[in-house]
Amino acid sequence: MVSESVSMTDLFLLGDSDASISAVLYISNFLEIEETLMKRVMFVCKKNSRRSQMAEGFARTLGEGKIAVTSSGLAASEVDPITTQVMSEIGIDISNQTSKPLSDFKSEDYNAVISLCGCGVNLPEEWVIRDVFEDWQLDDPEGQGIETFRRVRDEVKERVVKLIESLN
Repeated sequence: MVSESVSMTDLFLLGDSDASISAVLYISNFLEIEETLMKRVMFVCKKNSRRSQMAEGFARTLGEGKIAVTSSGLAASEVDPITTQVMSEIGIDISNQTSKPLSDFKSEDYNAVISLCGCGVNLPEEWVIRDVFEDWQLDDPEGQGIETFRRVRDEVKERVVKLIESLN
């Protein structure tokens, strides 16, 4: 019999297999509950190729363990390589992110919906009536020089930081 003062971690380290399994299940359940309690955020843009990709990258990095995040577009496209480059310049790797259509997702799975391009007026109503809806109306850097991409990136970061603070 193990005394009550021994933690699950201690049992795991001592090699008690039943206790080890219990510890793993306990931790797994805790993480599932924590993820369920986290606010879920959807960033939406027209093509999910620049602004919403930046927002997803910042939110994943700065909001890790605080919010769950996805991005999508009214239509799917490709992630702009300049977007990947300017995010990489500040240490955020979005090279594995892909462009996804909003139609692949269910609005009821999200607490907050953020439009980055002024496209909120084009969203189906069920997306606009979430607990939090914001339309940031940021400039689209498409076809612009890298300095515009950097300016928009920095604006997106500032907004994402405020959003994370407001949701927690």
